[in-house]
Amino acid sequence: MNQRDALRWYGAGAAAARTGDEMSGTALLLASLAVTGSATVASWLLAALTASAAIGGPVFGALLDRSARPGRLLAGALAGYASGLVIILATLGRVPVVLTVLVAMSAGLLGPALSGGWTSQLPRLVPYERLPRANALDALTFNGASLAGPALAGAVAGLWGAPAGVVVATALICLALPSAFGLPRRRARAASTAGGIPAALTAGFRAIVRIRPLARATTVSVVSCVGQGMLVACAPLLGARVFGSPAHGAVLLSGVAVAALAANAVLSACPQPTRPDTVVAYGPLVIGAGLLLAATGHPVPVVAAVLLVGLGEGPQLTALFAIRHRESPERLRGQIFTTGASLKISGFALGAGLAGPLATRSPTGALLTAAGVQGLAALWGAVGRRAR
Repeated sequence: MNQRDALRWYGAGAAAARTGDEMSGTALLLASLAVTGSATVASWLLAALTASAAIGGPVFGALLDRSARPGRLLAGALAGYASGLVIILATLGRVPVVLTVLVAMSAGLLGPALSGGWTSQLPRLVPYERLPRANALDALTFNGASLAGPALAGAVAGLWGAPAGVVVATALICLALPSAFGLPRRRARAASTAGGIPAALTAGFRAIVRIRPLARATTVSVVSCVGQGMLVACAPLLGARVFGSPAHGAVLLSGVAVAALAANAVLSACPQPTRPDTVVAYGPLVIGAGLLLAATGHPVPVVAAVLLVGLGEGPQLTALFAIRHRESPERLRGQIFTTGASLKISGFALGAGLAGPLATRSPTGALLTAAGVQGLAALWGAVGRRAR
């Protein structure tokens, strides 16, 4: 298989897995609301699915770096995550909520495989000089998934009921299994670390902390994800308040993805006009401005908010990937990508968990809080750049 075909095969699998992942969160929110009638329970279920990524991501990344067949390991993680979604759906409303939450936490351990696990394999598919363009195209699969996932969840919920969205999300993740299984073998034997997995985990975290551009970009992106999680948790209530139906909240999230997709499409077609460090540092300001508009609760500002949030999120993700590829030591690349992904997912979980009870009392207050979180992320990025 030549490089172009390998990249296409990679992209098809990544797009399917990530679309299923993006769809699963919205589908679980809608299914939980439909079954339990509680926004708090729905937000806590989403938080449980994502919070455990903080543990699963680093461990999975360390295993990925040491595996001679990382594709097989990645395929196993996808299968495990899909199985977890099926069990969540089967137990929702039939057993005590705490048991369903525990299942969601177990499945969430494998969540980073759908994001950072794929991206960490990209340098083995293309030569270094083609990596920036491949990196932008890889980010497009995230944005395309963010577009298609919530839209599919809303459409399926409207046609066949909210639980059907979880079934379709599971099927999409399973479609990615052949692509993951077919990823190339590692050409050189993975370097072993004295002390095994614990030592490898220590080395990965040390690299993230000590490499300043990597530490700064990771911190900014994680704090920004807290605000993004709050927005996603508020989306069904915002859709009901502004457009008359919780399912329209999924359409709003798809609008965010459209703007992000358009921005990244431009980046993939031409050189990035600014340094990725600058984009990561100040992207939260654009996202925060959009959240302030969304808090007005009026149709026109909400539509403008959707565009602003997407224009901030899309380039920020591409720039974050560029920094990770540039700064990560080769022997720790998989762990750094999955650890970074797990930290972002955990930040998202924290935001979703906080937003549920807050949005139940005041959706406007939850969105204003999310905007403030984005301001903190931008402040951290600005301070870090001045310190450098």
